[in-house]
Amino acid sequence: MLKALGIFQRATADQLWRMLRPTDRHDRITRDTLNALKGSGLTRVETRLESGHQLWVLTEKGHKEAKLLLPKSVRISALRKLEFDDEGRPVDADGYDEHAAAVTSTAAVLTGAGYGTPLSWQTEIAHRLPYGYTQYADLTMRAPDAGVPAMLLEVDRVTEPVADLTDKLRRYSDWFELLAPKADADRAGAARGASVHDFRLWSRIYPATGREGYVPVAFVFTGKTAAQRESRMKRLEQAARAYFAGEAYPGSGAGITAVDYHQAVPVVVTELERITADPAGAAGAVWRRLGRQEWQTLDEALDNPDGDRLYGVQREQARRRKAEREAAAREAQRPVCTSCGSKFTDDRWASVQGRPSWGSESDGLCASCVDAASARAEAERLARRQTERAAAVTVAEAETSRSLGLFRRRG
Repeated sequence: MLKALGIFQRATADQLWRMLRPTDRHDRITRDTLNALKGSGLTRVETRLESGHQLWVLTEKGHKEAKLLLPKSVRISALRKLEFDDEGRPVDADGYDEHAAAVTSTAAVLTGAGYGTPLSWQTEIAHRLPYGYTQYADLTMRAPDAGVPAMLLEVDRVTEPVADLTDKLRRYSDWFELLAPKADADRAGAARGASVHDFRLWSRIYPATGREGYVPVAFVFTGKTAAQRESRMKRLEQAARAYFAGEAYPGSGAGITAVDYHQAVPVVVTELERITADPAGAAGAVWRRLGRQEWQTLDEALDNPDGDRLYGVQREQARRRKAEREAAAREAQRPVCTSCGSKFTDDRWASVQGRPSWGSESDGLCASCVDAASARAEAERLARRQTERAAAVTVAEAETSRSLGLFRRRG
């Protein structure tokens, strides 16, 4: 309880109940705890809101105690000092508006749904830009156990112009593009895919997202009517497309529909009313990724099934199609045996390639026909030799016979 008030500064028992004890049926135990802390001088009621809820804050003693309990990496909020009127009586503090209440309620319902603990949150974190502007995030969440290593949240009560919300995304995108100190600009410019983030400042501050793209940004809308909130989400989607839509993969050709999200800002939207009405709360299908139509769980909305995974599949399919086309084109050029009509084998084709216009008659024959022709030629050669030998024997015999006849006449 002290830690949560140390981070969020002010909260109602209802918000602390949703954040710290979401499995309880009501906030009675939370209220009892707050009153016990009040009795110990650690908490006090700052004011009563129009809703009837009491707004609790830490006393100076409680603030010191919370500071000891919080890790040094977590920034503690400023102490809300008790104010007095001219007669020395405590006065109700002001400055707690509906936006601040919505920010704390957002953190409460997400924590209650399993997205981290109160220590997972920080408020008003500065993102300084080189052109003199600092973009503050209403909330930053780190919930790696829930599959969200980091997320920036903006809470809007449907009061800010859509152009202002778009400007926030532009500034976040600019900040994500900032190079880390001493990063090599040439290497950063040549980097592609996930390696682009190795050179960026944000990767030194926030953990890796585990997905393509920069740290996701969530807009939580609340207030006004459901129709007005829906209109706000659609208008933001149209105006901010350049920052979340991604682009084609470099060198991708026909058949590649996958999207390169590595230098895009994943943007999800939801409504506080939708979250509180869903039985599963923030863990339900209450998030919509800009660029998609369906409502999904946060994990589904942040996933990129049409990104690297699809690109890998489509690239392999494109490689196979190209190989098939090349094989078909090569097959169409494969020589046919002039004797039997059979296509040449690869080995036979390779043996005659490069010879100008069929160097010999046998170059037009397949290997089998070449072997058959060679066998016939060898048989013919042997037959000729036998004929020649037979003729030579006949001539020799005739010559011998003639010689014997002459010998006999002389004798």
